[in-house]
Amino acid sequence: MNMRGGRERLVVIGGDAAGMSAASQARRLRGPDELEIVAFERGHFSSYSACGIPYWVGGDVTERDQLIARSPAEHRARDIDLRMRTEVTEIDVAGKRVRARAVDSGAESWTSYDKLVIGTGARPIRPDMPGADAPGVHGVQTLDDGQALLDTLAGTRGRRAVVVGAGYIGVEMAEALINRGYEVTVVNRGSEPMSTLDPDMGRLVHKAMEGLGITMVNDTEVTEVRTGADGRVRAVATEDAEYPADVVILGIGVRPETRLAKAAGLPLGAHGGLLTDLAMRVRGHGDIWAGGDCVEVLNLVSGQEQYIPLGTHANKHGQVIGTNVGGGYATFPGVVGTAVSKVCDLEIARTGLREKDALRVGLRFETVTIESTSRAGYYPGASPMTVKMLAERRTGRLLGVQIVGREGAGKRVDIAAVALTADMTVEQMTALDLGYAPPFSPVWDPVLVAARKAATKVRAS
Repeated sequence: MNMRGGRERLVVIGGDAAGMSAASQARRLRGPDELEIVAFERGHFSSYSACGIPYWVGGDVTERDQLIARSPAEHRARDIDLRMRTEVTEIDVAGKRVRARAVDSGAESWTSYDKLVIGTGARPIRPDMPGADAPGVHGVQTLDDGQALLDTLAGTRGRRAVVVGAGYIGVEMAEALINRGYEVTVVNRGSEPMSTLDPDMGRLVHKAMEGLGITMVNDTEVTEVRTGADGRVRAVATEDAEYPADVVILGIGVRPETRLAKAAGLPLGAHGGLLTDLAMRVRGHGDIWAGGDCVEVLNLVSGQEQYIPLGTHANKHGQVIGTNVGGGYATFPGVVGTAVSKVCDLEIARTGLREKDALRVGLRFETVTIESTSRAGYYPGASPMTVKMLAERRTGRLLGVQIVGREGAGKRVDIAAVALTADMTVEQMTALDLGYAPPFSPVWDPVLVAARKAATKVRAS
């Protein structure tokens, strides 16, 4: 029995997708007479779409508040004590309490908990090199980060931008800055942009980026951010070149924000994320849950833990956690690694394993790549589409799919995501009863064309 008249206290660290989804779901299941909920968020905003930040910066989304799903006031109206601009600095697992510091005043206090949810998210990777923290250099992970970048763009006369890294954020931010009239250079240490794709598919993205007027510099690593007399960024340097810059965006990925958890002795995986069971409970700790970008998840295709920071996962984690905290039962079985993005009108999608992923876990596989169209070839607006498929040798089990094409290409990856989750073979996929009409697809959908070709190759192996 606790000391609060029989009420339990749930403490949530992090006021975005996973944390506040958990708090909201727990509140639906248990009223304030049974469960007190206290949540801490170090930023200015709660329950927002970080995925939408590049589109806000680029002007597709006109107002910042359009990205906010639920404001702090809305959470408080549901009897969730959300304390903004308050950073948790320590978790005392033995004492079942957390220490928090008010960001603006510096005042500190301890708050006890019966149940704890960790939703600390991720932090942008900042390379360990001179000038990485100079004014004008921005990571883009939170709404605060997005606002800081827009403030810099508004106060900068120059129109030269360098994006370091060509993953999802790097590619999306490059397009956003092109839309704002900037001259954009992307410096990427990989052989092609979008390392979540195989290089042959990444090459298609490379061509599309150059078609937008973006200068791509591949196989190159940034060694220094150079600053001017005023201390602000003026250029990005590599071993053999310098690229002038009035603003620099770091798009080289994120790491799980688990420094608090590590200091508290909680279990971390090989990628630095918290390890949880199927109920999203931190392993070995009955009253602590974790979700979102600070955890590792099971990849159902490879059978290994993986770090995949996506908002879709974070919201699902929160629902599972909130259900369990609220007295119900729910599980999060894992993921197949589905993601979709775009460069201008080029849609980019992937699910399952890349070639190097399959090799790393010791799988023998066949690959096929096909060219098709988004609609019947004779129907107006039909556009080309490339589909690459991986299948396990001999068994024919689907291992992964990558798609690059124009309108109608990206969301086709969902067919493959369902097939992966169902552990289907490429032979079984050829019989899928998909919707067809000339405005939507050829008679044989491009994904099924790839499956037919892969099935033939598997039979011959």
